[in-house]
Amino acid sequence: MPKLKIDGTEIEVENGLTLLQACEQAGAEVPRFCYHERLSIAGNCRMCLVEVKGGPPKPQASCAISVNDLRPGPNGEPPEVFTKTPMVKKAREGVLEFLLINHPLDCPICDQGGECDLQDQTMAYGLDKNRFFENKRAVEDKYLGPLVNTHMNRCIQCTRCVRFTTEVAGIEEMGATGRGEDMEITTYLNKAISSELQGNIIDLCPVGALVSAPYEFKARPWELRKTETIDAMDAVGSNIRVDARGREVMRILPRTHEDVNEEWISDKTRFVWDGLRAQRLDRPYVREFGKLRSASWPEAFLRVAQKMKAARPERVGIILGDLVGAEEAFSVRQLADQLGIRNIDCRQDGSPLGELGGRAGYLFNTGIAGIEEADAILLVGTNPRLEAPVLNARIRKRLLKGGCTIGVIGEKADLTYPYAYLGAGTDTLAKLAEHAPAQAQKPMFIIGQGALARADGPAVLATAYKAAAAIGVVKDGWNGFNVLHTAAGRVGALDVCALPGKDGGKTTREMIAAAKAGELDVLFLIGADEIDTANLGSTFVVYVGSHGDQGAHRADVILAGAAYTEKQVTYVNTEGRPQMTQRASFPPGEAREDWAIFRALSDQLGATLPWNSLDELRSAMYKVAPQLMRLDQLTPSNATELADLAKSEGQMSGEPFRSPIVDFYMTNPIARASRTMAECSAVKNGAKLEAAE
Repeated sequence: MPKLKIDGTEIEVENGLTLLQACEQAGAEVPRFCYHERLSIAGNCRMCLVEVKGGPPKPQASCAISVNDLRPGPNGEPPEVFTKTPMVKKAREGVLEFLLINHPLDCPICDQGGECDLQDQTMAYGLDKNRFFENKRAVEDKYLGPLVNTHMNRCIQCTRCVRFTTEVAGIEEMGATGRGEDMEITTYLNKAISSELQGNIIDLCPVGALVSAPYEFKARPWELRKTETIDAMDAVGSNIRVDARGREVMRILPRTHEDVNEEWISDKTRFVWDGLRAQRLDRPYVREFGKLRSASWPEAFLRVAQKMKAARPERVGIILGDLVGAEEAFSVRQLADQLGIRNIDCRQDGSPLGELGGRAGYLFNTGIAGIEEADAILLVGTNPRLEAPVLNARIRKRLLKGGCTIGVIGEKADLTYPYAYLGAGTDTLAKLAEHAPAQAQKPMFIIGQGALARADGPAVLATAYKAAAAIGVVKDGWNGFNVLHTAAGRVGALDVCALPGKDGGKTTREMIAAAKAGELDVLFLIGADEIDTANLGSTFVVYVGSHGDQGAHRADVILAGAAYTEKQVTYVNTEGRPQMTQRASFPPGEAREDWAIFRALSDQLGATLPWNSLDELRSAMYKVAPQLMRLDQLTPSNATELADLAKSEGQMSGEPFRSPIVDFYMTNPIARASRTMAECSAVKNGAKLEAAE
């Protein structure tokens, strides 16, 4: 490991580190615009200049020099680097002066104001006058789609956006044209960017050239209350920061978590915030003479209690939706037990997960970060680009590192990276069950809901396990059998056993069939909007949720709940990592947090739940699922339990696997209430692909 002196302090660093990274390890601050630790090195802004003793008599770009390239002193002394000498200061001031020649004086109206790298560096290295008198250059703004607005006069050609879209997002739609003063960053065909991760270029832009279109001119950063919480738009569990002003969420930004989302988030996560205030349920409603009218909480509870007392427990069903937190699922499970209700299911898509195989049968067992260890990956019935864009970027990252092959069984889609297409469905999977052990040391299966949420889901799951066992995906020291969920609340609900009772409890499909046949008197939909409500017949429907979506339209009683940014609950991501949200704002009107609704309803039903606060609820929940108390930690599952999956009965159909997500931007009630997501969906479907002339 090389040794060097930085500003007189001797340190030892790893081989291959850049000089800029070494300076940071030594505690020396080095300004930069183009350098980013997750992108390739461009070396084109020249702001990170340092002085190297014994090197050329000019400052060096520290981002583009390796510590291994430095020469020792004449007597073998460690090479010396200086970051604060007059030469360095003058060079950085000169670079900044050149950058500001063409930069417009937009700070008073620029959305980046207060969070701008150029502003910060100008305070440190800027001059109070300009020696140049030529007119500033003008650049035409580019059309990137409905999410990112451009102000290209501010662009300093750092190329971070180009490198991100090419290297991380995996699309080759952005680049630079022209040379010298005529250089411009643009999309080659003047069309909307097609990536589901494009919003990250807003964070990467060190100036205000790329800004959030929905947030533009809405607020200043110092006006906002910042809350660190967890995303619920997919099952990755991305760490986010919600910025709110008063009761209104104004924007959502990523937080760094190396094992989950690194520092990226999907566009749905970032831009869905306008859906948090649209089509909201802000009070209870009851249906009279075919129409819903607002009601008080006691009246709504009384209407539910009357129907429940007239119904036998076996004629009552409960379906939990995708955004239900672990505490809410546990309280519903407890309420069902108190009332003797066996028909409860958290799998509204109809998958068989949780019935066999223990926790190992429904988790992403290697962990998301484990993707980087795999040397062979097989995607079965999943399109991770739509189901988990951040996880898909991790797969692409692993492929680019080399030494990994990727195969696909299912839809032939653009995943942003090359793969071997093995087949469309069950026939190919059945052949794999007879495959010889693979040569790969750490092979991985990623099984999506497109393969499991089908009538033959149990047989597909059993065959997938047999194929994994034959190939060597599950072995000592490595469990590569991974299930990729699409619902943020699914794993937490499975952990607290929100599943049909083993003594005749009905699954989601069976409850819907019973309702259609008139064999179900009352059906609770806890945020469940993805089922076919047209098949519920004359069943009395109670909807608990935050948005006026499909479930609320069919409901006879609506109990207004809170969205994921308005409550403190535990979400368990697809790898089994429990993470707790924090309240960024309060629910509107008379809406209440879901657990409080169930506690109050239990009083009316004569089955009072044995807790009175959220802390008491969690204490009871941790006794049933102790792994949920270990926040942000992975509790390893028992791989030996996977053998139970082979016991599933039934035959696989010949239907090909299809991803459950048809429209990435319209997957839940919050997204469907968002105008921004609706515009993105229209663009994706070809309604507005090109810029207006």
